[in-house]
Amino acid sequence: MYKYLPITDLYAREILDSRGNPTVEVEVLAADEFCGRASVPSGASTGRYEVVELRDGRQREKNLEKKPGIKHTKERYGGMGVELAVDHVNSRIAPAVIGMNVFDQAAVDEMLKKLDGTKDKSNLGANAMLGVSMAVARAAANSLGIPLYSYLGGVNVKMLPVPMMNIMNGGKHADNTIDIQEFMIVPSGAETYKEGLRMCAEVYQMLKKILKEEGLSTAVGDEGGFAPDLPDAGTVLEWMEKAVRRAGYEPGQHITFALDVAASELYDSTFQKYVFEGEGKMQGKPCVRSSEELIDYYEELLERFPIVSLEDPLDEEDWDGWELITTRLGLHTQLVGDDLFVTNTKRLKKGIRKKVANAILIKVNQIGTLTEAFDAIELAKRAGYQTIISHRSGETADTMIADIAVAFQAGQIKTGAPCRSERIAKDNQLLRIEEKLGNIARYENPFVRFS
Repeated sequence: MYKYLPITDLYAREILDSRGNPTVEVEVLAADEFCGRASVPSGASTGRYEVVELRDGRQREKNLEKKPGIKHTKERYGGMGVELAVDHVNSRIAPAVIGMNVFDQAAVDEMLKKLDGTKDKSNLGANAMLGVSMAVARAAANSLGIPLYSYLGGVNVKMLPVPMMNIMNGGKHADNTIDIQEFMIVPSGAETYKEGLRMCAEVYQMLKKILKEEGLSTAVGDEGGFAPDLPDAGTVLEWMEKAVRRAGYEPGQHITFALDVAASELYDSTFQKYVFEGEGKMQGKPCVRSSEELIDYYEELLERFPIVSLEDPLDEEDWDGWELITTRLGLHTQLVGDDLFVTNTKRLKKGIRKKVANAILIKVNQIGTLTEAFDAIELAKRAGYQTIISHRSGETADTMIADIAVAFQAGQIKTGAPCRSERIAKDNQLLRIEEKLGNIARYENPFVRFS
């Protein structure tokens, strides 16, 4: 087995993600023989404390003029191009990491952070740095001839995550009247990942059939969930219950529900209120809720429906609200910090200290390197927080998050709907992993602690 395998080449290119926007793809070559390739996702609903995703149209002209050989125009891809980030990989990162040991992931990631020199990754761009970090890990696994999840997780890898399938979209992920961003089904009553995936797909197809019968739109949002115009969250959940039952399952027993509110997108900082524009439009009058009123609203939904998880139920800076909701709901409901924590150990430590939330969403592109994301996972577990590995709304065919979920025994994963190949790619990779693990594979309901 190799103890030292030098990185001999590094190259980045601009490709397109699932929304047709440019993103960064990186290839790393180790010992002129073993290649690792990775591509970087991008979010639509982003927290203000996420690291900086470098886009050509957002850069100052004086910075763009430093590379006259590259066309950095605001018009190209509507300003969403990533040629500057690509150039950072090829001209600045490559000379620094070539010759480093491909097996020393922590050292490579530390070099990337040192080379960038900023807290928010705004110099090199988090999309440039993460592409390199991911590709290095994959090259290392390929050189050893072992699965990526084994390389990252070691000898005790056996836990498959429970999928959280986004079947109804709203908010920034869809052009409709639903204010809450994601409505998910969770096959917590399944025995295996394969069975859980099948259950979700059956419910999804049944929901499509029911919506068509009622003359409602079956167009899908960014993450593959359906996006009809509906009056409020309660109505959405009623349709979901109907689909679960018609698919042959019992809500609350076989399949439970989860919401990603993305409340930071609803929050009006001037008035310190949450504005539900879609709901207000459907009602013909403004719909505005305070933190306390919003928590009351969640309690009503929890009483009516088998909801086990609420993600970003309050604004990322509404710490008082988070303390209140954790006190009121935290013993029986998973409260997930996404924008609240942004996969950042400093934000997570603050949350642990304040005793807010009880779970964290892990998105590798929120922090910029794999080792920083892994640090967040380990810190969360030590504090008793649940972990959910997540995709982004702008995805690629890269399946690394599936391997990460298994490697770190996260217990839960978000990949989107059982629709669109960039989502299904992660699900299919988990099917392969479960098959590879064979009899040692485990699949457990992560919500037993709340029952």
